[in-house]
Amino acid sequence: MGKSVADQLVEMLADAGIKRIYAVTGDSLNHLNDAVRRDGRIQWVHVRHEEVGAYAAGAEAQLEGLACCAGSSGPGHVHLINGLYDAHRSGAPVIAIASTCATNEFGSDYFQETNTIKLFADCSYYNQIATTPAQAPRMLQAALQHAVHKKGVAVFGLPGDVAAADAENIPTALKLYRPASVLRPTETELQQLASILQGADKVTIYCGLGATTAHDEVVTLATLLKAPVGYSFRAKMGIEYDNPQEVGMTGLLGLASAYKSMFEADVVLLLGTDFPYTPFIPDKARIIQIDNQPERLGRRASLEMGLCGDMAPTLQALLPMIQDKKDRKFLDTMLEFHEEVKQKLNTYVDDRGKEEAISPEYVATVISRLAASDAIFTVDTGMTNVWTARYIAATGQRSLLGSFNHGSMANAMPQAIGAALCQPGREVYALCGDGGLTMLLGDLMTIRQYNLPVKVIVFNNRSLGMVKLEMEVAGLPDWQTDMINPDFAAVATAMGFTAFTVRSPDEVESTLTRAQQTSGPVLVNIFTNPASLAMPPKIEFEQMKGYALWMGKLILGGRFDDVLEAVKSNYKHIKDVL
Repeated sequence: MGKSVADQLVEMLADAGIKRIYAVTGDSLNHLNDAVRRDGRIQWVHVRHEEVGAYAAGAEAQLEGLACCAGSSGPGHVHLINGLYDAHRSGAPVIAIASTCATNEFGSDYFQETNTIKLFADCSYYNQIATTPAQAPRMLQAALQHAVHKKGVAVFGLPGDVAAADAENIPTALKLYRPASVLRPTETELQQLASILQGADKVTIYCGLGATTAHDEVVTLATLLKAPVGYSFRAKMGIEYDNPQEVGMTGLLGLASAYKSMFEADVVLLLGTDFPYTPFIPDKARIIQIDNQPERLGRRASLEMGLCGDMAPTLQALLPMIQDKKDRKFLDTMLEFHEEVKQKLNTYVDDRGKEEAISPEYVATVISRLAASDAIFTVDTGMTNVWTARYIAATGQRSLLGSFNHGSMANAMPQAIGAALCQPGREVYALCGDGGLTMLLGDLMTIRQYNLPVKVIVFNNRSLGMVKLEMEVAGLPDWQTDMINPDFAAVATAMGFTAFTVRSPDEVESTLTRAQQTSGPVLVNIFTNPASLAMPPKIEFEQMKGYALWMGKLILGGRFDDVLEAVKSNYKHIKDVL
């Protein structure tokens, strides 16, 4: 039998470094599946839902630089969408293979027919469908180049009859090229930047994910400028550690110290960040932004300077132009305030909660202390994000993945699948909300099928916690936010996990220690306090008024017990707000 197009494509994928394809096989994917089996270099990971496959591929791409998922025909395509949106917005290089009905059925409203060009247009940098054997390898090569170098999703449409056809030799390239280049501002721009930084009395540096490859350079620059360093959630693991001048995060999940450092600065230097929350960006400071994607410059704030460059080479060129400042007053004031903020956060840890209302802050702190120094954490969107942001410590070796830009529920468990498969030997913790886990609960079986040593930690507060908080802040009675959950430990046990349920604060540390020491898949169902709230670093009068209005409506509606429980659970926030 001669080489088919499917064989040719699998060879290209394997040569490009693809180790896995996350997919549900069937229909138009069958020829590709068989080519993977015969080639032997790529693992076919049989997920239960294509969305999980896209999330897993996105996680692998963020850790390894390239990954692949696939969906067959219309339903498979649609199931991929949410995970691909997340990967694309996260800058994860993912190849998505969208197999379709035969080409002769195009435009006939055929069974499961989908217009892949329209469907994936908004979540991809490349999106084409091959209709001849000669087009297929050329398009896949283009998809690979787009995914890797634009850092996002590339969709390759593959009709079943094209996959089964005989491969053709083509005159263009079949391999993935990975050229390396140095991108930084000009000498004139750097001199101007140095002059502004040198002349300002109070400078604050704020780092995004793009700055994490330049940790040492950021610390050196901050030391010379006597500048406090804040960071985004995605930058936490790469900037927080070994950084004597860090003052934490700002934004909705952040700390008052980072917020204060930015708003009291004369100059704020934004490094490798596309921080979306404009209310947390100061309106009086002079703002300078450096990003390797110049189209992002100025879209979050009015800039004094907007520069294009990768962080490491840019800062390496800038540092010789910066003289060591002597005045530490601003820096020391912000560091002292940061210590006060951290002490306040510890009060939530010291108060461990009670039966079936365990403080989630305490749980996150124990996880951070027990987890390996190179552990991978995947975290669900919602309140679990808050506890992770504030209580999981960086070491310089740990990794953190979440749906930080797309903000989807249900991402943590699927991302843990990709993380565990591509980086065996590292501890993987999926920090899940009960709402997120139940959304894609079936793919716990994927973890079990491949016997992945993932620790699934369920912050079970029996509610959609973040939505509940949003409604409270808006002055609305929380409605339809409560969750009636299954016994997660019983469900996991039925699926072949080792499972534990934690109802008392006294059981948290011992149970999490047992979970860490248990091989294979583990699920820990922890009954956390549903009334635990998370105040942002900036409290507006309207938020306080809305919260008071919420309490008033509940009291008038006869839900006084709910109001009392919220006050009792969050009395520690009073000193943060007043």
